[in-house]
Amino acid sequence: MYDNYIALDWANSNMAVARLSKESERIHCNETRSSVEDLRFYLDNLRGSKILTFEETTTAQWLYTELKGSVDEILVCDPYRNKLLSEGAKTDKIDSIKLVHLLRANLLKPVYHSGEVFVEIRKLVSGYNDLVQEGVRLKNQRSAIFRAEGKPDIDVKASSTFGNIVLTSIGKRIELYEEEKEALEKEFEKIVKKHSIVRLIDEIPGIGPIGAVKVASIVVNMDRFPHRNNFLSYCGLVKLSRMSGGRSYGEKLARHRKDLKSVFKTASLSAVKNENEYRDYYLWLMKTRNYSERNARHAVTRKIAITVFGVMKCKKHYNQLNLGVFKDNIFKNN
Repeated sequence: MYDNYIALDWANSNMAVARLSKESERIHCNETRSSVEDLRFYLDNLRGSKILTFEETTTAQWLYTELKGSVDEILVCDPYRNKLLSEGAKTDKIDSIKLVHLLRANLLKPVYHSGEVFVEIRKLVSGYNDLVQEGVRLKNQRSAIFRAEGKPDIDVKASSTFGNIVLTSIGKRIELYEEEKEALEKEFEKIVKKHSIVRLIDEIPGIGPIGAVKVASIVVNMDRFPHRNNFLSYCGLVKLSRMSGGRSYGEKLARHRKDLKSVFKTASLSAVKNENEYRDYYLWLMKTRNYSERNARHAVTRKIAITVFGVMKCKKHYNQLNLGVFKDNIFKNN
């Protein structure tokens, strides 16, 4: 139990800070202009142990970094779970008061934050993902112009003058996209060389350097997952059963990281096309267990995710010689 429970509702122009003590039911709430320096001064001058909470937003990581030295614990909470905040009137002051009640009652679900370097690498991963999406959009737009004229995508000119003007503009942007994409991929290669845990992940078939950096930046520390099933659920690779009154109401996916699921899905597609132990496992499932191609590929996806879990948990090299259809030992000592 903490002496002070503090909730923060932060906006660019103003902030609301609500505080409860461990015994008192009286809430002290102030609303003022946003200033991290003033907030840090306020927190430093509170006596006793302190826990601070605020919701996961764009500024959450920055606030975590700026304020972690002023309190004993910071709990960045999941706004999806805070249904109480949507009831009744809504202002920054009211939200902070409701949030501090939830904090002291231990009803908040934390969102993982840390000061480790991989959290900063997320900015590079996010920028790369946005760039790739932009490149795909441009290439689809170019293809659409050709399809509208009944031409294959390999044609370099459209039939109309205005179509060619648009194609020239798109072509320049695609060239710029390719240059920027290549530059970012070089940064990924530097990260792989610099960080040992990323190199360990990169050894796993199908992952690749970009996938390894993505996994490391999202997961950061595998110790936050007590069991591999927790990690698989986080990746959206297993479904959760729904039971009530002894009756099954089917299964559903938990809220998960779609970008992490995409990494493992892409890795399995790559792995089963090349000669490696995952392809052997894939073929064995279809031949011996009569799995469909789709279900076998999904099983390989989960196997790769479990391998990543083990490599990051134990911080040991992936050993392809020990990973067979019937074997669980996938590690070798350094």
